[in-house]
Amino acid sequence: MSGSESTTTGSLLVVSAHAGDFVWRAGGAIALAASRGERATVVCLSYGERGESARAWREGHSLEEIKAIRREEAGNAAAALGAEVRFLDAGDYPLVESQELVDQLVRLYRELSPTVVLTHTLTDPYNGDHPAAARMALQARVLAQAIGYDAPGDPLGAPPVFFFEPHQPEQCDFRPDVLLDITEVFDRKRKAMECLPAQQHMWDYYTDLAKRRGVQLKRNAGPNLGLAHSTMGEAFVRLYPQVTGELS
Repeated sequence: MSGSESTTTGSLLVVSAHAGDFVWRAGGAIALAASRGERATVVCLSYGERGESARAWREGHSLEEIKAIRREEAGNAAAALGAEVRFLDAGDYPLVESQELVDQLVRLYRELSPTVVLTHTLTDPYNGDHPAAARMALQARVLAQAIGYDAPGDPLGAPPVFFFEPHQPEQCDFRPDVLLDITEVFDRKRKAMECLPAQQHMWDYYTDLAKRRGVQLKRNAGPNLGLAHSTMGEAFVRLYPQVTGELS
């Protein structure tokens, strides 16, 4: 996530419970990785067809039609950010944890060899699909490291994991310890958000949140970095300790 951790050969993996989550919560991080020439891959465990597509249901669409709508929207959003997207169509509300899904994620870890992983927080009393996705993402990461696990590819290293910001951070015990400057790519994030008309009410919410996190970023960065007045930010929590030879 920091400049010292990124390389032009990096690989970012985002594990998203629903088709829209990755845009609101990590669109800036994805666009930044892509702008550096890194591979950015989003895995959508579901389309959010039952819990996050109220407008389409009210319009009378069938379940399969809604899945197709959401797939197209998420694909367009990923393209706007510079990412590729994989859909596992595991269903939502509820997203049921299974060894089969974990195995699919293990195989993706082995295939993509991510250098950074982003996913949901482990606590979210408003949406059980989000912590379910996080638990499977973390379990798969551990299994992908095991040389004896039966999946193609070499054992995974130890990519750092960052939890992205939930919609209700206070109720999810979310205390950010990483603030990411996404100013240079925020226009791409906004474009990606606008690819999701099924959740149009989120566009301004996450624009305003980026402004607030930008203010906090400037306050914590110190006076000498020359950050723009209109700095935009995203917040994350790092799961594992940072390994470094220098405190900064």
